[in-house]
Amino acid sequence: MIQDLIAAERRELAAVLDELAPAAWESPTLCAGWRVPEVVAHMTMPFRFSTGRFVRELVKSAGRFNRMADRVARQEGAELSREALIASLRDNADHPWQPPGGGPEGALSHDVIHGLDITTALGLDRRVPPERLEVVLGGVKPKQVKYFGTDLTGVCLRADDLDWSYGTGTPLTGLAQDLLLVLCNRCLPAGRLRGEPSARFTTV
Repeated sequence: MIQDLIAAERRELAAVLDELAPAAWESPTLCAGWRVPEVVAHMTMPFRFSTGRFVRELVKSAGRFNRMADRVARQEGAELSREALIASLRDNADHPWQPPGGGPEGALSHDVIHGLDITTALGLDRRVPPERLEVVLGGVKPKQVKYFGTDLTGVCLRADDLDWSYGTGTPLTGLAQDLLLVLCNRCLPAGRLRGEPSARFTTV
């Protein structure tokens, strides 16, 4: 079932990317320092990398995954054409890749979050289907929030379109997909969140 959700998410996002104007394709995303090409290159990197190549690239970055991921995303975002990157996402909709220790839920989370990094930054009116968000949000644990460096001290996230909340304290409300981005330490465009803490998680 989750693999079907993953495939649908990849195909739908590929269709959205196909429709982007050239200027939008070159626009920044919610991933700091990455434009759309870098995000798509990062999302599709597991489809192009063998285990051997992954290890070699990791060694080049002194074993630091985030450094390696950034370097490779920038390199492939520059070298691969828009058509090749979108095709890599679409043609690998059924690819069984899973992040280490993350299982299929982790793969779905990876695709949903990075898809939102693009569509939210560009102001596109794309809503991730609730059944996908329920899987992703259902898997959120404190260690993931800590990994992203998100400070939710004194804040309770409450979705107004799903029966979901996280944390305790002053309510911060919004769409479930926007609150997912808050969990991932993204700053959202103004007007998407409501509640006294909203300024902490919103761009000026």
